[in-house]
Amino acid sequence: MGQKKEIRLRGRFTEDIAGSVMRYVASLPFDQRLYKHDIQGSLAHAEMLARQKIISQKELIQIRKGLRLIQVEIEQGKFQFKPELEDIHMSIENRLYETIGDVAGKLHTARSRNDQVALDIRLFAREAAQNTIDMLIKLCSVLVDHAKKNIQVVMPGYTHLQQAQPVLYSHYVLAYFEMFRRDIERLEDYLKRVNVLPLGSGALAGVPYPIDREFVARKLGFGSVSANSIDAVADRDFIIEYEAAAAITMMHLSRYSEEVIIWSTREFGFIELSDAYTTSSSIMPQKKNPDVAELARGKSARVLGTLTSMLAVMKGLPLAYNRDLQEDKQGFFDTVDTLISSIEVMTGLVNSLQINPLRMKTSMDSYILATDLADYLTKKGLPFREAHDIVGRLVSYAIGRKTELNKLDIKEYKRFSSLFKDDVYQITVDSSVKARSSYGGTSPDQVKLQIQKAGGMLRKYETQKN
Repeated sequence: MGQKKEIRLRGRFTEDIAGSVMRYVASLPFDQRLYKHDIQGSLAHAEMLARQKIISQKELIQIRKGLRLIQVEIEQGKFQFKPELEDIHMSIENRLYETIGDVAGKLHTARSRNDQVALDIRLFAREAAQNTIDMLIKLCSVLVDHAKKNIQVVMPGYTHLQQAQPVLYSHYVLAYFEMFRRDIERLEDYLKRVNVLPLGSGALAGVPYPIDREFVARKLGFGSVSANSIDAVADRDFIIEYEAAAAITMMHLSRYSEEVIIWSTREFGFIELSDAYTTSSSIMPQKKNPDVAELARGKSARVLGTLTSMLAVMKGLPLAYNRDLQEDKQGFFDTVDTLISSIEVMTGLVNSLQINPLRMKTSMDSYILATDLADYLTKKGLPFREAHDIVGRLVSYAIGRKTELNKLDIKEYKRFSSLFKDDVYQITVDSSVKARSSYGGTSPDQVKLQIQKAGGMLRKYETQKN
């Protein structure tokens, strides 16, 4: 039976901590979610201590057994979290004392809470980044499938939210695939920097024991160990970098959400949202509100705010550790949860979308082909700027007569340029799209190539995962 013993880090202090201070400094309500990472790090640390003969094999066995029991207790909801123990690290250590007695005190040999916390949060961040990548790959896969299903659908492309040129709907969808692909690449690159072991840095100066940091790094799957003990305990770049990547991804989700919100209005009518991803009005029975998209748009501001907050926390801190760094976790956890849930729900929304191809096509009037008319004249020898001016005046003429460009007769066309011939009527929405055949353009052949390349990227990720 382990003896009952509670940790009290009194040291030089002669008075008990004030209750208000205890509540103020406690991080246990939010950092208890790090329990798995704390135990994982402690198990590796204990194994290294035994390997280096800093503790005995018998002590390692006791510590290992105690830590695994604690993990089971937490996961089964039997663990008693005590607010006075301040954080998850002291809570686990205190329970270890209760479970195995004074041997528990040897676990903290050659480490500080400073490098222990840095380790736990890096383990969490690494896991969060990989989970985010996995979720983004699913979203990208759904976007590619959606593009494949609608490869022939034509819609108006926009600049300044004004109809600009016809594009394939699938090309539009793949624009978001490209955004989320970059988000994946950002996080993959991030994994290189987060995957650095800080344990062994001590409070800030290293430790006076013959530890083997490389062994611990291998056990925990880290690619390298930190090179500077001061930086290792004071660094939170890896949190800021994830939050920056998350803010960019949420911005991309927000932009797509805005499209969904606009396109699902009766005025646009380009898409129909599934009932499963909308809500009704409390008073207007005809309403079908795009709340999921609106919330994703709104939550992007929350993630951006967390990034700004963390930058503000860090900007004035002297080296090395300061308690301000406790403010890294709540916002970080919230960012991870918000991002992953937003990706998940938007993946489902895209997968359930019903589009209205006829509405997309009929929403375009002939003026959307004005650039094609300028290109027509340019191919007949006119400088593009001159052709642009001619077509601009032609458009103004048609608008003034409240008619479409394709309703003008050839004599009216020739009033603006003798280069116009009967073949001008061959310019259509479909011909416009087909003509944009430059690499990365909206022509069917180019979009099929984009889909093919996107599929190859997704298959690569699937292979790596398996």
